[in-house]
Amino acid sequence: MLKTKGYAAASATSPIAPFAFERREPREKDVLIEILFCGICHSDIHQARDGWGGSIFPMVPGHEIVGVVKQIGSKASRYKVGDHVGVGCFVDSCRECEYCQRGLNQYCAKGVVLTYNGKEYDGTLTYGGYSDKIVVNEDYVLRIPKNLPLNATVPLLCAGITLYSPLKHWEAGRGKRVAIVGLGGLGHMGVKLSHALGAETTVLSQSLKKKEDGKRLGADQFFATSDPATFTKFKGYFDLIINTVAAKIDWNEYLGLLRVDGTMVNVGVPGRRSAASARRRKCSTSAASTTSSAISK
Repeated sequence: MLKTKGYAAASATSPIAPFAFERREPREKDVLIEILFCGICHSDIHQARDGWGGSIFPMVPGHEIVGVVKQIGSKASRYKVGDHVGVGCFVDSCRECEYCQRGLNQYCAKGVVLTYNGKEYDGTLTYGGYSDKIVVNEDYVLRIPKNLPLNATVPLLCAGITLYSPLKHWEAGRGKRVAIVGLGGLGHMGVKLSHALGAETTVLSQSLKKKEDGKRLGADQFFATSDPATFTKFKGYFDLIINTVAAKIDWNEYLGLLRVDGTMVNVGVPGRRSAASARRRKCSTSAASTTSSAISK
């Protein structure tokens, strides 16, 4: 076993504190990664504070992980020592069900193994990236190009894929009109990615306080949802709306902004949900290559 240093929450009311634990030695298809950076995702806060229920303590959060390969298993072939790599929201799946066979491992019928606050199929608890090292099967490790700064890459492992997924699945690009609702962590990613894909990108935020940020990130338009005129101006306008906020909204108002055959995708997870519902949403949203929920007009 590998002695590992990390930071953990001992309970839902405990501060994150130093925590010593053990990880497995690399198996034949595993990669041992020295963790250099780990993002602080809002999911970490929800999980560590048991905001969704079902949290397992002690908990080492963190699923936006980047680092350097230090050791590979005897039959691992995808990576070599020194490679820059990342680990996202899950570290295993059954690989046998119809979804895994189609490359949709995040929808594994058996259930994916979450990077933290989860259990391996043998019952071993998973601990995340608030630690100095992690051991992961090479099939669940991502290559990070050497020209990308690692500290700036970490958000792509959760927020990035959460927004890239629906944008690609619903074919955002030139000639498409995309609205990003909310300009928090997810919203920032949505604006940048939508702009990079060539779509006309509009931010719908509660106020205009973040307008300058939105424009800097690539938004073509920025409007306040607190202004009723916004819903009149954009009635029947958007091909795709991605809602990133976790607050209650009037769904009918936003659905009215869709064109015929337009789609609204929800990727925001409220802080108070049943454990089962939250886990289902987390598995399909945070590490998705297609999105968790959508409403098509």
